[in-house]
Amino acid sequence: MSQTNQQYDLIINSCKDVFIKKATDYGTAWRVLRLISVVDQIFIKALRIRTIQDLKQQKVKDNITDEFKGIINYGVIGLIQLELKESKIEELATTYVQTLYSKQITLSKDTMLNKNHDYGEAWRDMSQESFTDLILMKLQRIKQILANDGKTIISEGIDANFVDIINYSVFALILISEKETNH
Repeated sequence: MSQTNQQYDLIINSCKDVFIKKATDYGTAWRVLRLISVVDQIFIKALRIRTIQDLKQQKVKDNITDEFKGIINYGVIGLIQLELKESKIEELATTYVQTLYSKQITLSKDTMLNKNHDYGEAWRDMSQESFTDLILMKLQRIKQILANDGKTIISEGIDANFVDIINYSVFALILISEKETNH
């Protein structure tokens, strides 16, 4: 599990670096996004990955690795938007954004470590296609929860689904990097 811990941190550090650089370039324009818009951004990326997986070809240069990284960062945006409550046009200081990002990743990583303990890293035997499908399923769940005014009767909430989306994307990236290393 220590290998997973290190791999997780490497991937997240790469994602956070992109996130902070984009925050420097664009500011926190994403604060205007309502949760459904964040879900749709992730949906677009996940559906593109699925299409590339199904067709075994792509016409736009952006690779699957970058799409999974984008999903991670949009998942973090979703968690931040949940924490900050309402979406609005506002500029947040980069240092505050870094703190918010780290807080959400800590939540996601802690969840991953606990689930990894109980499931014995079963994800290592899963296909990249399964991660994509699970992400799409989690997005459908979030859409349904939003349609239910954010309420659930027995199920996990929106936050838990964003955490799972982040972690599935990290797992996919770990497996991609291991495959590239072994070839």
